Amino acid sequence: MNAHSAGRILAENKVADKMAMGNMGLNFWRSDLHFGVMTEQQKNSPPLKRIGVVTGGGDCPGLNAVIRSVVIGAINRGWHVFGIEQGFEGFLYPDRIHRLDAKSVKGIIHTGGTILGTSNRGNPFNLEIVENGETKTVDVSDRVVAQYHALGLAAMITIGGDGTLKIADGLAKKGISVIGVPKTIDNDLMATELTFGFSTAIATATDAIDKVHATAESHERVMIVEVMGHFTGWIALYSGISGGADVILLPEIPYRLEPIKRKLDARWQNRRRFAIVVVAEGARPEGGEMIFNAPGAGAGAPRLGGIADQLAEELYHYTGYETRSLTLGHLQRGGQPTSADRLLATRFGAAAVRAVERGERNVMVAYRAARIVTVPLESAISNTKNVPLDSDIILSARELGISFGDE
Repeated sequence: MNAHSAGRILAENKVADKMAMGNMGLNFWRSDLHFGVMTEQQKNSPPLKRIGVVTGGGDCPGLNAVIRSVVIGAINRGWHVFGIEQGFEGFLYPDRIHRLDAKSVKGIIHTGGTILGTSNRGNPFNLEIVENGETKTVDVSDRVVAQYHALGLAAMITIGGDGTLKIADGLAKKGISVIGVPKTIDNDLMATELTFGFSTAIATATDAIDKVHATAESHERVMIVEVMGHFTGWIALYSGISGGADVILLPEIPYRLEPIKRKLDARWQNRRRFAIVVVAEGARPEGGEMIFNAPGAGAGAPRLGGIADQLAEELYHYTGYETRSLTLGHLQRGGQPTSADRLLATRFGAAAVRAVERGERNVMVAYRAARIVTVPLESAISNTKNVPLDSDIILSARELGISFGDE
């Protein structure tokens, strides 16, 4: 079964969900949920644990593997799982809340994206709406919390990066029990050594770098490949080394044109008349600023991008070498997850369910020293994990002659 089939099953389940919720005493009216009067049979039945699962922020490979792991793990414990579509905003719409069963997650471990959908504009503390033709932001977090309690959820498994988990932490302070699962291709969450999505992103970037080698050498050009990473350089560093780049530019190491020129000159003098430069989207020149290709509208955050184009023009004028730029963009978020990401995502999902079973609240699962542990959610999102300048990976790259534009 492919992701399209899984989506069809989810759509079919919505009708059954409404009937089932009605039988359990849930009455949907607009965006409010209310529990009805319980029958004697319901009162005398053992409590049934019900959990929710939501994906937020940018998509990345491995999301479906986490959802699958959560659903199967919960079902095997006799629990019910409710999927919330399109991020936290889905709590406001009854038709975006539906029960997930084994058929819902059949055949999705190898697929990219998320069967629940996602959004990076659905922050309930700062939700953008249009009223009387004007755009404004409102705080609907109390409504989200009310819906959570109306559904009778024991916990909300929240799959996201730093932005989504910060929102979840805010909701936790209002009474929601959150189990966070770290998701980001950028690998920039301090509390975990690895995030799922990172392995696939660097595999995609490395494959692209491999492909531009041929055209760079054929035309004797400098090819500049821009990769994602937000304010950190993990993707650029890993894919740059793996792809045989000559220059790698990171946000953590401001660059200068002169050291890059020296590296290019040395290659041309050695009759290697082409070069590959890998630049992270957040890289910046010494004394300069990061480049944003969109300022951000309303509640949306500004988007990094454009450094490769700018650097290509500057290098051409500074060095005289023919230069071209390539921005990989959202290509890095797509495709089938690598086996490493599928495994890590599965472990995270299973660990999240175990955390619910243990009664833990407001924690995030994390990968540390080859084990999956839980850490306090608030501390997990407090700092960004930058590439350490004394990393043996940086040292190894320098020893191989790779330039970081700083010396």
